[in-house]
Amino acid sequence: MSKPQHHEIVVIGAGIAGATIANELLQLGKSVCLIDSATGPAAACSSHPYAIAHPHIGRGSPRLLRLTRVAFLLAEERWGATWKQHGVFQPTRSGKTFHREEMTQYLRSLGLDEQMALALDAKEAQKTCGISQSGVWLPRGASLDLSMATQSLLSPHEHLQCLWGVGVESLQWLDGKWALLNKDKQSIVSSDKVIVAAAMGTKALMASVDIRLPLKPVRGQLSVFSVSKKSEWANRLPKVALSGDGYCLPAQELEGGDYRWVVGSSFDEGEEDLRARQSSDDFNREQARGLLDYEQASCADLKGEGSFVGVRCVAGDRLPIIGRLVQRPGVFLATALGSRGILWSALAAKLICAQVLEDDLALDARFGLAADLLAALAPARFFAGALAAPSALGALASNSKPIFPSGPKAK
Repeated sequence: MSKPQHHEIVVIGAGIAGATIANELLQLGKSVCLIDSATGPAAACSSHPYAIAHPHIGRGSPRLLRLTRVAFLLAEERWGATWKQHGVFQPTRSGKTFHREEMTQYLRSLGLDEQMALALDAKEAQKTCGISQSGVWLPRGASLDLSMATQSLLSPHEHLQCLWGVGVESLQWLDGKWALLNKDKQSIVSSDKVIVAAAMGTKALMASVDIRLPLKPVRGQLSVFSVSKKSEWANRLPKVALSGDGYCLPAQELEGGDYRWVVGSSFDEGEEDLRARQSSDDFNREQARGLLDYEQASCADLKGEGSFVGVRCVAGDRLPIIGRLVQRPGVFLATALGSRGILWSALAAKLICAQVLEDDLALDARFGLAADLLAALAPARFFAGALAAPSALGALASNSKPIFPSGPKAK
């Protein structure tokens, strides 16, 4: 049996996160081996054609809000031609009074100037967005076809080797390097540095080296609706994307005057079923009424034309897990991206590549990633007590029980 190939850097996972990290390393002149159990890139949640991106301005910790601003700017810069900028409007939550001055002050406290976020009353929103609700207009908000973006990042390159249809089941520290093993415990390749960007698959891989991560799957279903030009909905459909309890893309007018409208998504914690459900479409119809503040409209006029089902990976604190796994030198993680894969992938590429190349001292100066933000992303936040060296591979204790995000469910 021939000796397995050795690589300086291996990336496990060819979704949007793994592809972005691999591409960043290639741009920096490094050679990369990328491994995925699928037959090509973007086979799972990154096959999503309707992803949305905007700075986060609603509920969430101050660190989350600061992080999404940095991540949004990085994503905007990275995806250029495939970035579909159409703006995103976030309506004022039902029952909450709109105060322009207060909202404007809040937006500025997040570092969002008028080019990124603008408070609008209902009349202004109607003129700008076609929505008669007050709220916040995010003119640089956009959507992205994750599948297209992922594939473009992995176009042929002399320093990129892709191993498709190869499942990595475990890692083993052997002779001063990481061995990547298949289900038969045979070594596939070895590597000095391993970047794990395998969504929920990260949990099992880390368990193989006695690292326990509080990861949980969340099933989400997007619905594609057909709306007749004669429907009462027709004059209310948005010309921009909306984000609130759920989200939608701008309605697309078809030849003949009818519309195609994408609305989502359901939020089913702990579920990994990829089959489309009528109940999830019904849930999204209700979300559509809420987004447009149009409770009297008939949901029957939203005719189901298709759906996209994906399983997101989330961590206990709803922040991504990005960075060096200090207790296992040479291992780096990019997981728990949740519903913000566009943003977190762009951030992960900069952060992990800086750490892989041992240039992380410049992260704050270049990208605004201060020490507290890096700590908020780091895998180490889930562990307490002594951290074992890779030779020991001892079990680690979690510093708390994971608390997973609550939200509406569609069964």
